Amino acid sequence: MAQPALFKPFRVRNLELANRIVIAPMCQYSADNDGRMTDWHQIHLGQLALSGAGLLTIEATAVEPEGRITWGDVGLYDDATEAAMGKVLESVRHWSDMPIGIQLGHAGRKASTETPWAGGHQLAPDDVHGWQTVGASPIPFQAGDVAPTELDKAGLARVRDAFAAAAVRAARLGLAFVQLHGAHGYLLHQFLSPLSNQRSDEYGGSLENRMRFPLEVFDAVRAAFPVDRPVTMRVSATDWVDGGWDLEQTIAFAKALEARGCDAIHVSTGGLDEHQKIPVGPSYQVPFARGVKEAVDMPVVAVGLITSPEQAEAIVATGEADLIALARTILYDPRWPWHAAAELGGTVHPPKQYLRSQPSRHRHLFDVEGLVEPQAAWRRDEGGAYR
Repeated sequence: MAQPALFKPFRVRNLELANRIVIAPMCQYSADNDGRMTDWHQIHLGQLALSGAGLLTIEATAVEPEGRITWGDVGLYDDATEAAMGKVLESVRHWSDMPIGIQLGHAGRKASTETPWAGGHQLAPDDVHGWQTVGASPIPFQAGDVAPTELDKAGLARVRDAFAAAAVRAARLGLAFVQLHGAHGYLLHQFLSPLSNQRSDEYGGSLENRMRFPLEVFDAVRAAFPVDRPVTMRVSATDWVDGGWDLEQTIAFAKALEARGCDAIHVSTGGLDEHQKIPVGPSYQVPFARGVKEAVDMPVVAVGLITSPEQAEAIVATGEADLIALARTILYDPRWPWHAAAELGGTVHPPKQYLRSQPSRHRHLFDVEGLVEPQAAWRRDEGGAYR
C-alpha cells in the first residue's frame, strides 16, 4: 500500500516532522494567577506528546502580563514563568521526542477576561483578576466593555520588545519553533483589521500601515530566535464581516512575511468582531488555506473542523495545504493519529510502554525502528501483537 500523504515526513527549516499532523495551540486557562504553568499542563501536554502527531504547539502564551486573555493564561515574561514552563517541558521530554514549539501572543483588547467556564466576560480594571487592556485603537471588542488604551509609540516598542524577549526565553527552553499569534482578534490581528484599527499615524489607514506593527514584531522575533529554528505566523484569513480583514489582504500579508523569512503560515479565520457570521461546517476554513498556498511558497497549515482521517488525507494529498492542525478533535481523541494511521495505512511511533496495545488487525501500525530495548525485551506473537 502506498504511503498516505498525511504520514509522509515534512521539513520546516531544520525541523523534521514525522508526519503532517500538527497539534494546534489550545488555551487551558489553568496557569496560576502569575502566568505560571501548573501540573495540569504537565498532564495535558504529556498526553498529547504521546499521540503520534508530528508536532505539538504550546497554547497561546502571553509576552507580558497584560497580554493574557484570562487571568489563568500561561505567560513567558519573567524568570518564574520560564522556570515553570521548563519544569513541565523537562517532564514531557523525558518520555517523548515529539518536537514542541510555542505560540507567543498578546490579547490586546480581548485581554482581562474571566475563564470560559466562569462566563468568559471582560473583567474591569478594578477587578481582583482584571487590568486595563490596550489595543490598536480605543475601540472595545464588545459593547459595554471597557475600551482599550491606544498603544502609543512607547507602548508599541514595549510590546515588540516583549515578543522578542519571550522568544529568547523560548530558545533557552529548547523549544523547536515559535509561532506568532496574528489571528482570532488578538493584538496583532487588531492592527491588521480596519474594523479595529482606526489610527491616523503610520500604523493605521492603508494596508501597508496596518501591516507595519505585526511585521515589526515578526522581524524582532526572527532576529531574537536562533536562525536554525522556524518562526511562523497564525492568521485569521477573514473577519467574516463586510469591510473587515479578508483573504486578499491576508495574501498580501503572507507575501510580506515570506519575504522576511517566515517559515510557515497557519490559516484560521474570525475572532475579531462580535458581528461575525461564520458558516461553520467540515473543513470550512480550508479554502482560505488553499488561497494562501496558491500565492506563497512557504508551508501552509489548514485547520477548522478537520475530524476524519479521509478528510485530512484529502486536504494534504490534493495540495490544499501542507499540514493539517487539530485542536478539539485531538482533545476528544488523543490517539487520533494512531487511528488515522490504522485507517489510511500509515505508521506511528508509539512509546515503548504502549507497544503491546497494537491491535492484531493492524500489525504494521507501530514503527518500532530505534526502540532497541523494547524490541529485545518483547516479541511479536503470531497475531502481530507484542508479548
